[in-house]
Amino acid sequence: MSLSVMRKETPAFAKTPPTVRLVEVDAEHEGQRIDNFLVRLCKGVPKSHIYKAIRGGEVRVNKGRIQADYRVATGDIVRVPPLRLPDPGQPKPVPGIEFPVVYEDEALLVIDKPAGVAVHGGSGVSFGVIEQLRAARPDARFLELVHRLDRDTSGLLMIAKKRNALLALHAMLREGKGDKHYFALVEGDWVNDRQHIRLALTKWTTQSGERRVRPDPDGQPAHTIVTLQQRLGRYSLVDAELRSGRTHQIRVHLAASGFPIIGDDKYGTDETRAEFVRRGFNRMFLHAHQLTLPHPLTGETLKLVAPLPPACQKLLQQLESQ
Repeated sequence: MSLSVMRKETPAFAKTPPTVRLVEVDAEHEGQRIDNFLVRLCKGVPKSHIYKAIRGGEVRVNKGRIQADYRVATGDIVRVPPLRLPDPGQPKPVPGIEFPVVYEDEALLVIDKPAGVAVHGGSGVSFGVIEQLRAARPDARFLELVHRLDRDTSGLLMIAKKRNALLALHAMLREGKGDKHYFALVEGDWVNDRQHIRLALTKWTTQSGERRVRPDPDGQPAHTIVTLQQRLGRYSLVDAELRSGRTHQIRVHLAASGFPIIGDDKYGTDETRAEFVRRGFNRMFLHAHQLTLPHPLTGETLKLVAPLPPACQKLLQQLESQ
């Protein structure tokens, strides 16, 4: 990301109060709403302060007042008032947190990640699982994510404790070795007991800057095997086995097949999500429940399991009793 900041730079060690900044919008941010543009630019500033500054006319574009839904254009000059910006020299401390351990030895750590926690910092998130684990284990010489889970997906997440283990695991994933299974509750009555979904996928970005994925014949090949587990009236519990590892693969494959995952805020329906929030279920029902693969150093077969979280189990019981 490149933002042209039109002001005289001060040395990194100098502590100066916030000042008015004039920022030129580049092509990467074309079409983004001004409020989202400022949220990204002014990391750490509460959104309420940003909206107040827009309403009060402190934020201006090309010297004119704008509304919060104004969409910036390449070359716009945005006046950013002296909002309370975080001191770049004083990053917020990362709280050290240990997560439920499913498996651990000298080379590999597998945890049961809760929903709602990002795996790493970035895109508006100050820190995630890996930063919290490093803070909790200051003596650990090496901790690196092997793969990713979406923020709202729970379940098995691998962290390498040695570089040779990381490289071996990456090679296994590229070669399609091992099996990764997810439980998903979907909207609709799943038809086939077992079904292969092969839809190539491509990434794209919305005007607001959100990352999305869609089926595209010219995209990257993607393969998911879906097996029916249980019919629950207007909903179905399925097992999704990843045969490739594309971003949002299971979510997009199921939604494109007409069976969006319950609680999916990107590819599901707002009406269904609101209905389940009223039931007290306010997450996406996607859980990485089983992982089978050779140990990266010994070759021994590991079969790891993470049971459904209590919130998911409770929801299934509710649907079964209807």
